[in-house]
Amino acid sequence: MTNTQIQDMLDFIAASPTCFQAVDQLRERLIQAGYEEQIESARWSLTPGGRYFTIRNHSSLLAWQMPETTEDLSFNIAASHSDAPTFKLKPNAVILENGYLKLNTEGYGGMLCSTWMDRPLSLAGRVIVRDGGKIVSRYLNIDRPLLTIPSLAIHMNREANTNASYNAQKDMLPLLGLGQEPFDIKTLLAEELKVAPEAVLSFDLYLTCLQKGYVWGKNKEFISSPHLDDLQCAYTTLQGFLQGRSRRSLNVYCCFDNEEVGSRTRQGAASTFLIDTLRRITQAMALTEEDLQRALASSLMISADNAHAMHPNVPEKSDPTNRVYLNQGIVIKYNANQSYTSDAISAALFKELCAEVGVKTQYFTNRSDLKGGGTLGSISTSQVSIASVDIGLAQLAMHSCNETAGVEDSEAMILAIQRFYSTHRSMPQEGVLIQQAD
Repeated sequence: MTNTQIQDMLDFIAASPTCFQAVDQLRERLIQAGYEEQIESARWSLTPGGRYFTIRNHSSLLAWQMPETTEDLSFNIAASHSDAPTFKLKPNAVILENGYLKLNTEGYGGMLCSTWMDRPLSLAGRVIVRDGGKIVSRYLNIDRPLLTIPSLAIHMNREANTNASYNAQKDMLPLLGLGQEPFDIKTLLAEELKVAPEAVLSFDLYLTCLQKGYVWGKNKEFISSPHLDDLQCAYTTLQGFLQGRSRRSLNVYCCFDNEEVGSRTRQGAASTFLIDTLRRITQAMALTEEDLQRALASSLMISADNAHAMHPNVPEKSDPTNRVYLNQGIVIKYNANQSYTSDAISAALFKELCAEVGVKTQYFTNRSDLKGGGTLGSISTSQVSIASVDIGLAQLAMHSCNETAGVEDSEAMILAIQRFYSTHRSMPQEGVLIQQAD
């Protein structure tokens, strides 16, 4: 990728401190590319060759390109996620204690707690306000240092470097200021949104790290930023989606919320959001339920979520024969217990796509004595029965407040996903899947 492209990705991530801003950024980019928004509660009017998107809960988005023909239809689907581990603000969030003003939060997902300490933090998310006779959602991103979570001095905890543990209710509460008088957080939110305090009804707000992404290394080979997991994949799969085109396949781009907490929400990958949308699209194409099932049988989903690179200081945590390296290509992830959906067929199809555009691939498996996390693939396919491959980009410090990945891998992902969205698959008989450029 050029310096301009890398900076565009880092700017996209910086402008996406929460799932709400991430989806809003995706929305704006799709509109600029000529895509039309379809509201779930409205009737849809879709035309052959048209380009559309829909949003659920302001935090999950599906976009699609209508094929030119319905003959021998299949789906090309790539999925990423918009959320990241952080701390969520509770209702009645203010704690006045010992002359300090703190905010009451709880963990969202599996963050590395130590990386959140002693950093410039702020608040972002959405606020629900009363606007005349309407209740509306307003995005909020306080882009200035507002909070910090102070660590305890080594003099008061001599075991801090040898036996650290963190209590979310005690050790991880952010400091907002000094004070003895009662304070309502809605006053701060109202000031930021320029509304009356009584107009603030509720909120979904999260701590955000104000660290901006940057390129570094001896040869400028690394990038570091918050939320590389998974906004790096959200960005690169979007670029591939916008650049790809298939005449006979329905191309679908997915960015789901709540992957970090299990996806079991109405907007998560375990919801009916994807299958609901596919049904509405195929109905608009005058296709039957059987046509939908036939198309699914010839389709492929790519679950794009970053993967663990071998750590330079702790290499023994990686599998002895399947080690992942930064800037060495897209990672195909395997797990015998199906935390990842990749199998021999789906992996072969993806490897062929990568080979056609000169993109390297590598394999990731957990050590046999370590349990890894799950991804969108196995969750999504519980609702949409479709062949799936789990892939990602190699990174270090996953779920840290500031993560690290390779510069070259982003370009590799864009090339591979563009090729994926420019192909068509068909299954003339069981076990024989034909994949070709379209």
